Amino acid sequence: MSSLMGRMMRMPMLISSLLVHAARHSADTEIVSKRVEGDLHRYTYRDAELRARKVAQALARLGCEAGDRVATLAWNGYRHFEIYFGASGSQLVCHTINPRLFPEQIAWIAGDAADKVLCFDLTFLPLIEKLAPSLPSIEHFVLMTDRAHMPESSKIAGLLCYEELVEAENGHYAWPEFDENTASSICYTSGTTGHPKGAVYSHRSSVLHAYAAALPDAMCLSSADSVLPVVPMFHVNAWGVPYSAPLVGARLVFPGPHLDGKSLHELFEQEQVTFSAGVPTVWLGVINHMKNHGLKLSTLRRTVIGGSACPPAMMRTLEDDFGVEVIHAWGMTELSPLGTLSKLKTKHKALPVEAQRRLLEKQGRSIYGIDMCIVGADGKSLPWDGRSSGDLLVRGGWVIDGYFGRDESPLQEVDGQLWFPTGDVATIDADGFMQITDRSKDVIKSGGEWISSIDLENIAMAHPAVLEAAAIGCHHPKWDERPLLVVVRRPGKELTREEMLAFYEGRIAKWQIPDDVVFVDEIPHTATGKMLKLKLREQFKDHRLPGV
Repeated sequence: MSSLMGRMMRMPMLISSLLVHAARHSADTEIVSKRVEGDLHRYTYRDAELRARKVAQALARLGCEAGDRVATLAWNGYRHFEIYFGASGSQLVCHTINPRLFPEQIAWIAGDAADKVLCFDLTFLPLIEKLAPSLPSIEHFVLMTDRAHMPESSKIAGLLCYEELVEAENGHYAWPEFDENTASSICYTSGTTGHPKGAVYSHRSSVLHAYAAALPDAMCLSSADSVLPVVPMFHVNAWGVPYSAPLVGARLVFPGPHLDGKSLHELFEQEQVTFSAGVPTVWLGVINHMKNHGLKLSTLRRTVIGGSACPPAMMRTLEDDFGVEVIHAWGMTELSPLGTLSKLKTKHKALPVEAQRRLLEKQGRSIYGIDMCIVGADGKSLPWDGRSSGDLLVRGGWVIDGYFGRDESPLQEVDGQLWFPTGDVATIDADGFMQITDRSKDVIKSGGEWISSIDLENIAMAHPAVLEAAAIGCHHPKWDERPLLVVVRRPGKELTREEMLAFYEGRIAKWQIPDDVVFVDEIPHTATGKMLKLKLREQFKDHRLPGV
């Protein structure tokens, strides 16, 4: 007996449909961009959709065919936004490359993806001039500017002008319909170990992710919002904001390369931004600028902070001093990237404020479309009791099942289902609140017991003289590893080793207190703003702990 099928229209979930919807239903809503050239550019969703169609025409004229990769090396701005939709919408694959990677990594990534066209901002012209000879797959280099800002001469033969390409087209272009499982974009992991790996997203996965990101218990985006994504469009598609904003018709404000605290604060205020998203290091700059100049935020009400764990002290500063709700989030390139966001349930509203804050400091609950489990060393599922700590696994409609150009699958089976191993160690409580206790490679193993480096860092960050802190495992002849705390002092502040260690008293179990503290001028970070503990472990591999 056959199943009864629904009688529904078949409309594939395509990225182009998001911008078409915005152009029809939020036609005059602004997209504001702080350009590389330094000025502000304003236009509307209607304008953006027309220009995205022209981009699609221009790429076809350059010889691009379905499945070809169009790479970008660009900041958050309207031209980058147009390429997102013009490339993906015309059945090409948009490949955002992180310009903060080492030049050799950029060349390797472009080669691995076999990019055909590379579009880049003026900022990166010197870099691309050096790299061009090592990018054999690139047939066309496009400088994302107008004729007035094109260089008089360049080492790149046949360098094309973006605005000239767009202006040469008439926009009489119909977005094609095709299989929603077609590749839409590629993002590469930051490659802290080995070569970066490509995560290939589909149109379906990207549209589903855009829906989920906008939900009330996620980013809670609406047409009433003015959204400034600080997280770069080259960092996992700016966490999906360039897709979710047109989905709901939110106003977009792009900061370009101007990501210092002063520039961001001015843009927040000038453009009456209500929502933002970024990594902790960016917010550190904004907070310091506001505190140093006695400034406030008049319209910003919510921000998603992810990329790495947000220190509780930062959350409290933003909420108590500046009236900004911090939505703690967790995700990965392999998850497109959103997995969890921290929002309270109704029953939690009756809890004391401190208990609520402790919940919100966790990475949060999975949004629909993502499922989670934690497993022990034996590969068996662990209970959701908020105490059992194990390897975090995920599955869902926007989770990859493998990497670009690689046959081997990273998935592992648990209870008859396939899951993606995240590399994080976590707990999950009875209400589904997940808390990352460490990266599996960063957890400090002392005498058979695990010490969370994140817990140690969060305590250190609460000290008024600490600008940034990292905890790593240091060799110990008896305990295998003991914690070493690496600290960057705030400018003009004094702090001794003894004062720092005393600060831990009563805040954590005595045996978990670091054995030593070292002070440095800066802590190395990955290209996406995460602390590069691999480099720290290498730097301090011969450090001698007191008493050893």
